[in-house]
Amino acid sequence: MDVYITDISAFLPNAPVSNEEIDRVLGAVNRMPPRIKNIILKSNNIRTRYYAIDPLTGEPTHTNVQLTAEAIRRLMPYEGFHLDDIECLCCGTSTPDQLMPGHGLMVHGELKSAPCEVVSTSGICLSGMTALKFGYMNVALGLTKNAVASGSDRASSFTRASFFEGVKQKKEAFLRKDKLVPFDTAFLRWMLSDGAGAVFVTSDPVPGKPALRIDWIEQISYAGDFETCMYAGAKKNANGAMTGWRDFPSLQNALEEGAFLIKQDVKLLNREVLQVAVEKTLPRVVKKHDVSASRVDWFLPHYSSEYFKMKFYEDMKNANFEIPLDRWFSNLTYKGNTGAASIYIIMEELFHSGKIQRGEKILCFIPESGRFSMCYMMLTAV
Repeated sequence: MDVYITDISAFLPNAPVSNEEIDRVLGAVNRMPPRIKNIILKSNNIRTRYYAIDPLTGEPTHTNVQLTAEAIRRLMPYEGFHLDDIECLCCGTSTPDQLMPGHGLMVHGELKSAPCEVVSTSGICLSGMTALKFGYMNVALGLTKNAVASGSDRASSFTRASFFEGVKQKKEAFLRKDKLVPFDTAFLRWMLSDGAGAVFVTSDPVPGKPALRIDWIEQISYAGDFETCMYAGAKKNANGAMTGWRDFPSLQNALEEGAFLIKQDVKLLNREVLQVAVEKTLPRVVKKHDVSASRVDWFLPHYSSEYFKMKFYEDMKNANFEIPLDRWFSNLTYKGNTGAASIYIIMEELFHSGKIQRGEKILCFIPESGRFSMCYMMLTAV
């Protein structure tokens, strides 16, 4: 059964925040020199982003659940649509508000909509895509008539100064050891921001209204080949193995070791992400789905930094899959890197731009560095 995305929505909290305003909104972190901030911001080229934080008080304005619910409430796939019409709700995030219960159930509770099937997917950037794939498969199999899938993240809950300061006060040894906040911890403070997106999926597009047919979604994990690269709630040991926060001698010790900070193994990322995303994955996807670059009208990449843009372009060109840059569409520089929400927020802007023509092919690309998982998705405008 063919399955279509018939509406896409996005929600970005509060006013856009410029590079100069980041410390004022998130709060300044001691021992994090401006030089590192300037290097990372120049590299990623993100000029504005959004935070679920009141810039005057520093207090959170939205939970992750509220961000997600706001995105879903903005869906209007057909006239008279009501939240009670949703038969399957699939929510993916890497930053749920609590350990239990699942994020999707909390979103359902926030929406106060009618009983329905609910699924929560976890991970990092791909958690939004696993949610979409579940909804897509559910509708394709005829198990439900429709599904709403979402991707959301509230990264500022990890990167605000009060979170760092709270750790600092209880783990002086950690700070004494390196004097400065380690680069693998500082790096993501200047990369990530908040947002949510949602799609309505059905087998019954509304005549006369634009829709995107989901041709296929391909997700591939290379966790068997690589160490953990991006993580939180754990410590990475010298041998590459992980120690989760519940396996520390005590909760206090986990705090002192910085287990709850979000971190990126930048050296591993730079060394492997291109070859995994392009050299390992792209030929496999091209062969399986008989794809050629000449048949791609729009390429929607969710790269985390503009630093990677031309590197991806060159590697794809070398792999005989060159998509001219005028077919690339990204809003990273002015809407930020919102993790699981990013591809939804990119799709939402293009979908409502009026630029897509019937019959055009849209290739979406979502890499996840957590332990190197890759996703490609092909859509056709109908």
